[in-house]
Amino acid sequence: MKYKRILLKLSGESLMGNKQFGIDHERLSEYATQIKEIVGMGVQVAVVIGGGNIFRGIQAEEGGMDRVHGDYMGMLATMINSMALQSALEKTGVETRLQSAIKMEQICEPYIRRKAVRHLEKFRVVIFGAGTGNPYFTTDTAATLRAIEIEADVVLKGTRVDGIYSADPEKDTTATKYKTITFSEVYEKGLEVMDMTAFTLCNENKLPIIIFDMNKPGNLKKIMDGEEVGTLVEF
Repeated sequence: MKYKRILLKLSGESLMGNKQFGIDHERLSEYATQIKEIVGMGVQVAVVIGGGNIFRGIQAEEGGMDRVHGDYMGMLATMINSMALQSALEKTGVETRLQSAIKMEQICEPYIRRKAVRHLEKFRVVIFGAGTGNPYFTTDTAATLRAIEIEADVVLKGTRVDGIYSADPEKDTTATKYKTITFSEVYEKGLEVMDMTAFTLCNENKLPIIIFDMNKPGNLKKIMDGEEVGTLVEF
């Protein structure tokens, strides 16, 4: 097993499946099954999910809403997705804990680093909701921040693309995929891997990132087995 403790970052949009909005329960169930598989291997799993399938703070700003207000609404959207994933995981028999950066005592624990680590050590899947609890920070940044705090071995960013390409593969058929790439090369080539604040946090804290296609069943297990899946960003 290559990694002992991971932080899995999922986009809210990925939960839509083939829908235009909201949560596709089949897709959610697929994700829960994949996560259960690696927990069974003895991997400690933490998860951060975006909220773009429900609400995005940036969209609110474009509509004339105050950015801070919009960002807090986006944080609440991540909590809806987090609760949905928690339910899906528990249906498969996986123990979970949901922690929020914004206090919501009736539905989850507040984010406490030591408590989160203790849950992970007991092989409970810990889901971190509500981003960092601060406006102007993306869920990518929340994911890398939590990964650093819990001393994860790697950040796994599950997307609909199977790695990092030299250009957008959906627009450019000549785009080539990188199996591995360094942080310096990403900066030099101006490639979009994740939010730049999040990416820089990973770089400064020597935390590798793997970009992979989460929608292909079995990919998560393959990464844990040490197979080359997606693109590894290393030093």
